[in-house]
Amino acid sequence: MIAVETFVHILDLVGTFVFAISGAVAAVNRRLDIFGILVLSFVAGNFGGITRDLLIGAVPPAALIDGRYLMVSVLAGLITFFWYAGVDKLRSPVLLFDAAGLSLFAVSGAQKAIDFGLNPLTAALLGMLTGIGGGMMRDVLLAEIPQVLRSDLYAVAALAGGSIVVLGDMLRLPYSFTALSGAALCFGLRFMAIRHGWHLPVVRLSAQQRAEPDSSDDQGSL
Repeated sequence: MIAVETFVHILDLVGTFVFAISGAVAAVNRRLDIFGILVLSFVAGNFGGITRDLLIGAVPPAALIDGRYLMVSVLAGLITFFWYAGVDKLRSPVLLFDAAGLSLFAVSGAQKAIDFGLNPLTAALLGMLTGIGGGMMRDVLLAEIPQVLRSDLYAVAALAGGSIVVLGDMLRLPYSFTALSGAALCFGLRFMAIRHGWHLPVVRLSAQQRAEPDSSDDQGSL
């Protein structure tokens, strides 16, 4: 049977590749050169895990000492650079791959936080952070509003997946079972959000309100 540590590592590497693809695609769409594509690949695939490791004291972060994380990210970037036409044809599947990566990172991040002795609430939140961190930094580097702040059930799905892992640990259930259950819940929520447009409540502005200038900006300019 695969040890928990090995299973978490495999989930991390698979999630890294999936998110690195999403970072590379975003870089190509913004007309970045090959260096920019590789940078975005690494950032999207690893920033969430690096942030998690720094917060729990797992230093140096695994992504910086294990060359496989860099290799997986570079491979994803090169595949996208040389075969972008083929990757772009998989636009809809890429959304599903992104959902799968989110699921993998959420459960592996939560489990790693548990292994370092964090309390259940913090472990679930770090699972969520592991899933959304890379995408947030990718969007920041591209000068966009982070997708997690405007996408359908993105962070909520990651938090739900991490919470299942935490709950399973509290009930002493096998990690393989809780990881698969948490990943399935996260993926299912994200898939339904993509398919049916599920989202959290937002403030509905009238056309006049959207057209009015921000009063806070006017005050700040005085």
